[in-house]
Amino acid sequence: MADLPGIRRSSSSSSTSSSDLSVRVEREVEVGSGRRSKEMEDGRGVYNGRPVDNGSNSSSGVSSRVLSKVNTLPEEISHVDKSESSSGQFKLERSRTERQRHLRPEDAAQIFDDKIPVKEKLKLLNRIATVKDDGTVEFEVPGDVEPEALVAQSKHVHNVVDDDQIDTTDPQYIPPLQIVMLIVGTRGDVQPFIAIGKRLQDYGHRVRLATHSNFKEFVLTSGLEFYPLGGDPKVLAGLNGGPENLVVFEIGFDMVKNKGFLPSGPSEIPIQRNQIKEIINSLPLACREPDMDSGVPFKADAIIANPPAYGHTHVAEALKIPIHIFFTMPWTPTSEFPHPLSRVKQPAGYRLSYQIVDTLIWLGIRDMINDLRKKKLKLRPVTYLSGSHGSNDDVPHAYIWSPHLVPKPKDWGPKIDVVGFCFLDLASNYEPPESLVKWLEGGDKPIYIGFGSLPVEEPEKMTQIIVEALEKTGQRGIINKGWGGLGNLAEPKDTIYLLDNCPHDWLFLHCKAVVHHGGAGTTAAGLKAACPTTIVPFFGDQPFWGDRVHARGVGPAPIPVDEFSLPKLVDAINFMLDSKVKDRALELAKAMENEDGVAGAVKAFFKHLPRKNAEADSEPMPSHLFSIRRCFGCS
Repeated sequence: MADLPGIRRSSSSSSTSSSDLSVRVEREVEVGSGRRSKEMEDGRGVYNGRPVDNGSNSSSGVSSRVLSKVNTLPEEISHVDKSESSSGQFKLERSRTERQRHLRPEDAAQIFDDKIPVKEKLKLLNRIATVKDDGTVEFEVPGDVEPEALVAQSKHVHNVVDDDQIDTTDPQYIPPLQIVMLIVGTRGDVQPFIAIGKRLQDYGHRVRLATHSNFKEFVLTSGLEFYPLGGDPKVLAGLNGGPENLVVFEIGFDMVKNKGFLPSGPSEIPIQRNQIKEIINSLPLACREPDMDSGVPFKADAIIANPPAYGHTHVAEALKIPIHIFFTMPWTPTSEFPHPLSRVKQPAGYRLSYQIVDTLIWLGIRDMINDLRKKKLKLRPVTYLSGSHGSNDDVPHAYIWSPHLVPKPKDWGPKIDVVGFCFLDLASNYEPPESLVKWLEGGDKPIYIGFGSLPVEEPEKMTQIIVEALEKTGQRGIINKGWGGLGNLAEPKDTIYLLDNCPHDWLFLHCKAVVHHGGAGTTAAGLKAACPTTIVPFFGDQPFWGDRVHARGVGPAPIPVDEFSLPKLVDAINFMLDSKVKDRALELAKAMENEDGVAGAVKAFFKHLPRKNAEADSEPMPSHLFSIRRCFGCS
């Protein structure tokens, strides 16, 4: 989904589908009078911005690109062990050429080895991984490599099949807690946690939802307490050129504009890092500061967070309180499917993909996390290269999707739950415009087509394709104009309704099929309404959901936005109109009807809460219940 701080896009790579990662080293050298100067060196015969005669040619373009200080990220990857390296900063950048990659079992062993120095791990990642323009990581596993040779390297393999289901009975009484939710993301990320928070309140707990300030009204009107995380939504919005077009770092990255891991321009890099740093540094305050409006004191007894909050586990460690990770896409290693932000086709590489993505993210945020630990939390800094954000067995995880769509993998242990989609009822309070109601009543159910806030590079061309596809298939359609500029018709058409905004849980009940970008929440709403679904993924986890929908037989193969065309859309619509596909959609919706993802999420949270004896309330939490320090290599 986003910008990896620590990786940057080459200025010449935007026209290619992928490019290599290469390692650059910045180091300090003596330059007279005791002063020190930073020099840059990379593997292409360029040193401190000047070509070096090493028997190969270096273009001036490469030279100037290396010299440009603002083009590098992060500004510092500090707090590294002296045993790791003394050469200062290490950066990944996207190079111009593409080489053949060969991933060997010994490579996997090094990726899982937390003691490998930063420099060596960067060189390894450079050799085996490609960062695609859609922000995903791609690597290949040779066909002669056995899956066991790679899986054996993982420290997080569960050999015991875990079929434990969440108890459907009411949870036992738990004394009232003050619970803080640390949530970073878009509205679709925040919405499920509002539903969970409201249910926790029903059990007598006090819930504070800490998220971006532009969601304050959304949170407060839902009846939850609100606390603003750091970062300025207006600054984030400015990265995408509009006050209403909020750019959110999901998995820590600029999702809307950049379509994935990489920043779209060098000038945005320090802005992005500053915003992420402000978010991270605000997390401790969200756990202990009084309510900003009422002044009522608050001290968190437990944390619920999603992975893009970054510093959540470190704050929980410092406060010695339990934490539960919830997310809308898989973040725990499994051999059943790859990391949603990776592109590996061979099953042998599925589990390894989680460690590779985790390592790349960790490289970009490690300096900021260590600043948080030392300056804000008074903890020891992380002492070696290991993220383990999603793979720590001691921290419970709950995944917010239907097990009827994606069953819980057999190699996930008892600390991991798949709770079901968490819906927030918005339809009951929605008053649709009269024009929409009349249009819906005036003909057959339409096909919904929309991409929300995502940017469309050629909205007029895409609109024309949509209109022609609907005409060729004889269907009425609703086009959601969103922020992408769709729906600018030369003249109005009776068979097409242009929509500004509408709750999906209301609208999709009136549609026969849906076409959208594949966000987890939108996908859930369409499937719940028994709508056959075509996903047009832009970036991030959207291809993952497209693949899941297709595998379940309720939609065609996803159409990447770069491949969106009239023939493909026509074929997709015809696929969705097949009666067998509709039957499977109805079957899935019926199965989901009996799920209560919100109840499942709350019960999972209660299930994994440490049980304290009444006599030992003041005693510290047992080490086996919380081991972030061990996870991050701290003694």
